[in-house]
Amino acid sequence: MKSTKVYSTQNCPICVKAKNVLTKWGIDYEEVRVDESREGLKEMSELTNGARTVPQITIEGKWIGGFSELTELHMDGDLDHLISN
Repeated sequence: MKSTKVYSTQNCPICVKAKNVLTKWGIDYEEVRVDESREGLKEMSELTNGARTVPQITIEGKWIGGFSELTELHMDGDLDHLISN
């Protein structure tokens, strides 16, 4: 399975939702808390062309967007292709 990152903050309910669905779908992920890591915030900003909201999700370093985009990819059947080896 390809590496997945979720850029999030502690008090973000949509971040919790995104992490819960990834877990439900059996997708391992690394959480990067941008409220605790300046380096993580900088990394997120560079990968997402300056996105300022969380969650932001990447797969193999490719930015896919936030929670809405994640669920849309899943519903369209494109997520499996992105995360499979």
